[in-house]
Amino acid sequence: MSLERVKKLLRQKESIRLEFKESKSDLPANLFETICSMLNREGGDILLGVSDNRTVKGIESDFLENITASLVALSNNPNKLDPPFILFPKIYTLKGKPVIHVQVPESSQVHRTASLVYDRSNDGDFKVTRPQQIAEIYNRKRMHYTEGIVYPGLGFSDFKPELFLKIRNLISSHNPSHPWLAVDDDTMLRMAGLWKRDHHSNKEGYTLAAALLLGKDEVIQSILPHYKVDVLVRRVDLLRYDDREYIQTNLIDAYDQLMAFVNKHLPDKFYMEGDQRISLRTKIFREVIANLIVHREYTNGYPATFIIYSDRVETENANNPHGEGPIDSDNFTPFPKNPSIAKFFIQLGRVEELGSGVLNVNRFLEQYAPGKKPQFVEGTTFKTVLPLDDTLADANTLSEEDIHEVVKRALSDGNDGVNDGVNDGVNDGVKKQLIAVVEAIVKRPGIRADEIAKAIKKAKPTAERYIKRLRDAHVIEFKGAPKTGGYFVTMKINRKLKRRSLK
Repeated sequence: MSLERVKKLLRQKESIRLEFKESKSDLPANLFETICSMLNREGGDILLGVSDNRTVKGIESDFLENITASLVALSNNPNKLDPPFILFPKIYTLKGKPVIHVQVPESSQVHRTASLVYDRSNDGDFKVTRPQQIAEIYNRKRMHYTEGIVYPGLGFSDFKPELFLKIRNLISSHNPSHPWLAVDDDTMLRMAGLWKRDHHSNKEGYTLAAALLLGKDEVIQSILPHYKVDVLVRRVDLLRYDDREYIQTNLIDAYDQLMAFVNKHLPDKFYMEGDQRISLRTKIFREVIANLIVHREYTNGYPATFIIYSDRVETENANNPHGEGPIDSDNFTPFPKNPSIAKFFIQLGRVEELGSGVLNVNRFLEQYAPGKKPQFVEGTTFKTVLPLDDTLADANTLSEEDIHEVVKRALSDGNDGVNDGVNDGVNDGVKKQLIAVVEAIVKRPGIRADEIAKAIKKAKPTAERYIKRLRDAHVIEFKGAPKTGGYFVTMKINRKLKRRSLK
């Protein structure tokens, strides 16, 4: 959640989804009652260091680290929160004072703290002691969150064993001190909420979320025969497809396969964030793909689709809606459709936090496709539409022959004096290297000379000679500051490449 959204929370009154708590040097005594009640109701936001009347009191700086560490540890401790639901507080500065923001999603399970169930109302948190009231909470979640369906016949042997090492590596790279890394695989799954007891049927076991995240392919298909993600490119053949993949594997590998398909068919774009170069393609589509996976209603047979057109990317998946119509990115309340799956992806570092996808896609699409706006439409299906920048060549639809033809013509056209100098001594081997340089730039706009050298497997001085030839022929150009800029094909060449890709 950005600082701007935290500031918006500060302008609101306390409600069923918002709580302010003063906290100078320690966690408030009743904090976990609020966390428990929000998990059991609609989720919400807690700001520590703010009084009930929205006055920013702040937290003493010397205690910030201990408070945040204690909150993470206690949310993962079944003696404090049962079942655990690990939370990650974030520190912000408001009016010159540090405060802590805690985002609490609605959970698909019923939680207790100090052996008591709490629920949430506009008046705050209240104990739920009557068995009938507790049963109503269980029933509400059971009907609403199908990811929590218990499968008593699902065993540990039904999970892909190689995924556990992959999971631990992802968690470790994201957070080396993560508490899940200190426990065995079975305990990790229980901490993740992937094992539960259904109080309605009195059965216990691994859940649908566990099967989807970790199951062997044949196990997932036996539970959900309709499960698949249909991934297509429709640039030329709009009725059928130019390329297609069916993805019918666990959600962790499905994410990687979807990202690989994106990298194969969509160009990247040079972008600097401060003094760091980032991949806009990765920043945008990791959010889109995570949303497609995390927020899908898996018991619905409607297929999930990811389609790349020449001017846009569209995704659609079955949905358990919390509203109807387009989402206003400046004023929306995020709801998890599968809280356990979302929580798992957060631990892997593949999702930042609830609601981050819409915000990040809006932010980075402005740079990837200037002047274009994404659309997020809520309904019985959830649809995302991302317009593409039509000045970018569809690099991955171009063969070496396509690029060869465009480069050859570019070297032959124009000023004879220039091209005589460029073409002088250009044998077939050199032409092949010039084409390789252009191909590297088309696929990675903004690439630097040392990266080009690696891409074509030549020494940097050799690559720089090829670059000079291509610059002299106005095939490529350098954009940006000397230390941070990179090479791009010229607009003229880009238009030719795009026309070639659409033939």
